[in-house]
Amino acid sequence: MAYISNSDRILQAVISDIRLAEKIGYDPNDYQTINDALESGYPILYAIAKIIEKVEQGATDKEIYNEVCHYLENNIR
Repeated sequence: MAYISNSDRILQAVISDIRLAEKIGYDPNDYQTINDALESGYPILYAIAKIIEKVEQGATDKEIYNEVCHYLENNIR
């Protein structure tokens, strides 16, 4: 059995919300890890995963905000 990190568990808890999955159009079972979500092609999944990853790494709120906002500004039209 593959190792599942706390970050991966948090990600799964967030993205398994049925309403979110239906609204965005993804299958939560396809994204088991932070890396899966970061490579998903869905900007919202990327943002969720990046927030979780950065918190785990000890980034400041400002660092997280800047990185996620920059990514979303460049990837959501």
